Amino acid sequence: MKKNLIKPIVAAALFGIATQSALAADRGTPREARELFDQAVKFMEANTPEKAFAAFNDRKGRFVRKDMYVFVIDDKGVYHASGAAPEALVGLTVLNTTDAAGNPLFRQMIDSTRSAPEATVRYMWLNRVTNKVEPKVTYVHKVGDYVLGVGYSAPRASADDARGMLTRAVDLVKKDGAAKAAASFNDRQGAFVKDDLYVFMVNMDSGKFEAMGMNPALSDTDARGLHDAEGHALVAEMIDKLKSAEDATVEYVWRNPVTNRVEKKRSYVHRVGNSLVGVGHYIE
Repeated sequence: MKKNLIKPIVAAALFGIATQSALAADRGTPREARELFDQAVKFMEANTPEKAFAAFNDRKGRFVRKDMYVFVIDDKGVYHASGAAPEALVGLTVLNTTDAAGNPLFRQMIDSTRSAPEATVRYMWLNRVTNKVEPKVTYVHKVGDYVLGVGYSAPRASADDARGMLTRAVDLVKKDGAAKAAASFNDRQGAFVKDDLYVFMVNMDSGKFEAMGMNPALSDTDARGLHDAEGHALVAEMIDKLKSAEDATVEYVWRNPVTNRVEKKRSYVHRVGNSLVGVGHYIE
């Protein structure tokens, strides 16, 4: 009986099944993950491996924050530290473990630090806070014979998520008017900004932003003249398309506020009176 329970218990720990306390925690941001990563690397370089492992394995210590933690594996893929579940993971060999998309993430971490001391690895993993499989970005660094890592969850909205938010946004503009709706769209803590999903609204006559959930400071600034990293006049194209149609779709490249990387994006836009209302999603 005990033997049969080993695999489920280890699997649950490995994929970070959420506890009640974890569910109450906040997500770590890319900046916070980078800060924790840099601090952990410095600590391990300044101390013996044993002292570093003890600090990283302390779930109430300074190296476990929000949904972020430090882990360390050796070149054979054996865990020596993990703030997620040290009691289950330390000593476990995960070299051939794959992520939710079938990618050998730990092997990739080890291989990537053989050619350079530091690398960034992206994969699909279960977030122990949301209990959902999400894209994850992990910084890894070679310290002696070990690879140290700290990651953050990078939730990625789907096309359905984007279209659903757009429908709600359009309904709000029709109900409350553009000015009142714009205040809701610009509320970074409101219902129209979620992970990498947000609403933008442009006045089709002036070409200026009426709302921009990713950066409300852009409100009342020129949108029509904006170009993406490839020189694409994205907003001008959106406005042109909506002159002859109520809905349109435009693809371009734009900075993802979650990953802080320029990525391909597809936005759905809808004309409501004199306003262009749009929501987009990032594409891997």
